[in-house]
Amino acid sequence: MEFSRRTDWDLRATQWAEELEKRRASGARIIDLTASNPTRCGFRYEPSQVLSPLVSPTALLYRPDPRGSLKARQAISRYYAARGCEVDVSRLLMTASTSEAYSYLFRLLANPGDEILIAQPSYPLLDFLAQLDDVRLTPYGLLYDHGWQIDLEGLRHQLNSRRTTGQGSRIKAIALVHPNNPTGHYTRSAERAALESICREYDLALIVDEVFLDYPFSAPESSFAAGEHAVPTFVLSGVSKIAALPQMKVAWIAAFGPDRERTAALDRLEVIADTFLSTSAPVECALPGWLEGGEGLRKQIRERTQRNLAALDGVLAGSAGGGHPPVNRLHVEAGWYAVLRVPAIAGDEQIALELLTRRGVAVHPGEFFGFSEPGRLVVSLLPSEEEFLEGVRLLIEEIGRQ
Repeated sequence: MEFSRRTDWDLRATQWAEELEKRRASGARIIDLTASNPTRCGFRYEPSQVLSPLVSPTALLYRPDPRGSLKARQAISRYYAARGCEVDVSRLLMTASTSEAYSYLFRLLANPGDEILIAQPSYPLLDFLAQLDDVRLTPYGLLYDHGWQIDLEGLRHQLNSRRTTGQGSRIKAIALVHPNNPTGHYTRSAERAALESICREYDLALIVDEVFLDYPFSAPESSFAAGEHAVPTFVLSGVSKIAALPQMKVAWIAAFGPDRERTAALDRLEVIADTFLSTSAPVECALPGWLEGGEGLRKQIRERTQRNLAALDGVLAGSAGGGHPPVNRLHVEAGWYAVLRVPAIAGDEQIALELLTRRGVAVHPGEFFGFSEPGRLVVSLLPSEEEFLEGVRLLIEEIGRQ
């Protein structure tokens, strides 16, 4: 039989992924600088704080609400209030994950074959989500010049070119991650104003993923939930990152914008959510406790990522030896990752493969995230400080040897 074209993926593992799996299966030591699961990075979880909220008699009574229980949405509203944002519970809709939230929004905004513009570099999972919903993701650029910035001129050029060829109506929204994964770029207020102006001009919605918002390295930027919203704006977040609980599977969409469009969007999203009813009663009951108790874990993660970033900078400075260091770190403002610039003597995957086979150090090739420039590696800042420092030193030694 034939399966649908939307799942016609090339599922062959890359050479780097095959080598990584082979080393894991053999029990060989791996210094894993790709680790992004906080539950496996040695952070201190209080079992009673995480698990006790699940044991609620309220969860024994099934009262499904497609938008999520009122108490859970009130807790989300309080989360935003603590960050200076007024988000009424009527504007919130819960999902099992931000991935599901993206899927809901793709179905809400786009017909089959329509396009969503998305900043690149970005997390590659979104390509699979879009294909499953018969939507096309079209990248627009993030530029690097002593820091990251959105290529607003390039974005306008894309839209103007599509308008000229009669394809402009197929573009339905602009999506971004704030702060970006993996670059750590915050969308500044001037960039936000420019994006909203573009969305007004071209009749587009704005999708903003804020899962890393609580992990700044310097002065944080405000949530897109704050301020006025002249265009339909959908802000996504969830406990996977903000409470370091990826296994608990709960996230949300906060909808903003002109009253008529926002109300219509939420009505339609409610029907989509009612079709799946994916959030469970125990999780909804537990969410207030997780959000209120999450600051302890966020603090642990912020302290470790900041220490690892400082350690990385220290090793890089020591490797310069009075000249140019073989590895440079690109500027990062927030998140769990750092991007390294290395000599482009081979493709990114080949460089990562040689690090893995010769030194046992696993890093992400930059091309996996859609970096257009060669010579980019991505490392997680979540590993233990000892493992991270050892891995970074071996990485720099190997790159310097080449």
